[in-house]
Amino acid sequence: MDQYLELVRQAKHGSADAFADLYQEVYEDLYRFAVYTLKDPVDAQDAVSETVTDAFVSIRRLRKEDAFKGWIFKILSAKCKRKLKEYTNKTVELSRELSEQLTAPGAAVDAAEHVQVRMLYQELSSEERMIIAMHIFAGYTSKEIAKQLHMNENTVRSKESRALKKMKEKLK
Repeated sequence: MDQYLELVRQAKHGSADAFADLYQEVYEDLYRFAVYTLKDPVDAQDAVSETVTDAFVSIRRLRKEDAFKGWIFKILSAKCKRKLKEYTNKTVELSRELSEQLTAPGAAVDAAEHVQVRMLYQELSSEERMIIAMHIFAGYTSKEIAKQLHMNENTVRSKESRALKKMKEKLK
């Protein structure tokens, strides 16, 4: 953790190498979040690229070093929200993770069911998709999601639970 905070300090003082190291640590999470939020790998790459560029330019304004990951995700979240306003009905390539969340543990998920899960995910509100993407695909805890989305932690858990329940009921 100390090495991570030192990288943030160095990046804040203009070290491109330190920023590159930080980027390497968060890239997969950023991309996973963006692809499941935007439902388009190309748009996700664009959003991540724009996020990293903006973060690099403005990292000096980051107040607390330990807030780097939440700060960069907040930038990405804003970019994704803007992009979502541009389009509404694109398909999403969901991973097996969501399918497994909705079916019995260890159950095989066939292609038809996988397609149905993607369609059900599309039917959720953008907020529900965001919460599910942040938790299941990016690995954030409800506390971290609550902080980023400016919600109560219990609200995040209940919204995620209701969204998954809604999907499960329609899947049966």
